[in-house]
Amino acid sequence: MNRSERLNQELIFLSYRQEFHIKELMQEFNISKRTALRDVNSLEQLGLSFYVEPGRYGGYQLMQQQLWVPILLNSQEINALFFALKALSLLSATPFEKSYHTIYKKLMATLSLSNQRQVAKLQRVVNYYSIPNLDAPTHLSDLLTAILDENVVQLTMTTVTARFQIFDLLYRHGIWFFSGVNLDNNAWGIYRCDTIKAFQTSEQPARYTWKQLAQRQRSYDHHHHNIRYKCALTPLGREHVQKNNYPNMHLTHQNDQDYLIGGYNQDELAYMVDYLLGLGRNVRIIYPEALKTAYLQELQQIQVSINVWFSEQKCR
Repeated sequence: MNRSERLNQELIFLSYRQEFHIKELMQEFNISKRTALRDVNSLEQLGLSFYVEPGRYGGYQLMQQQLWVPILLNSQEINALFFALKALSLLSATPFEKSYHTIYKKLMATLSLSNQRQVAKLQRVVNYYSIPNLDAPTHLSDLLTAILDENVVQLTMTTVTARFQIFDLLYRHGIWFFSGVNLDNNAWGIYRCDTIKAFQTSEQPARYTWKQLAQRQRSYDHHHHNIRYKCALTPLGREHVQKNNYPNMHLTHQNDQDYLIGGYNQDELAYMVDYLLGLGRNVRIIYPEALKTAYLQELQQIQVSINVWFSEQKCR
């Protein structure tokens, strides 16, 4: 641990204490007495307020105040922070109603000129390409608040109007989703946020705690995806799956062969077929037979459609 990292850890270690002794710093951070005394002087410059209590058993008495602990970052950590900020700024919608450009400027103002130049160069030479929101939802902030406050909400969506307790938000391939319990039928589900037409917080008390919702999600994942599947993959197929996968999909490697394994629900059969078709010649379904059959039927339909299209083109 270098000195800047140690000072940062020492600030966190001391920030909620009323007193401390040099020996505590020496033992906690495995440093000499001379180093500990030098660190105390540096901590005072960083904002740690204290006075010395004289006597054999005296020590450092910390002032009763709210201490904003500065975070000391190295250059790699600074670069990682600004890269993450840039990635967030490319999303057309997030649950956080903040200007990332303003946050960027505030953070830049805390850096030295050399670090500012380094960050500016990073922004020019490292790019992050992501799929933008296909249809930007309008209630992400409301949904996040409902999750954190454990509120019941009434949502009017394209296909249903119901009361929900929401567990989490997730973002995949340009689309925001939420998962949670439909309290009107007590069913767990995952829904697209951009289908929400109206949002209203209900006065009804929460039926489930967040921990209970987490248990419901685990139970849903275990029991809902009850049809097991296994597919062999080429190396390129493995790469495609790594770039685009879901919680019910897992990669494994056995006897020099890559496999995609997991489970799906019968209602998800059509989606599983579409997903596997997207892997092209890089996948071979091992089981179940129903998935194989549906996959081959879809291939036949594609072939028929292609033949019809070519026939129409020749007639023109």
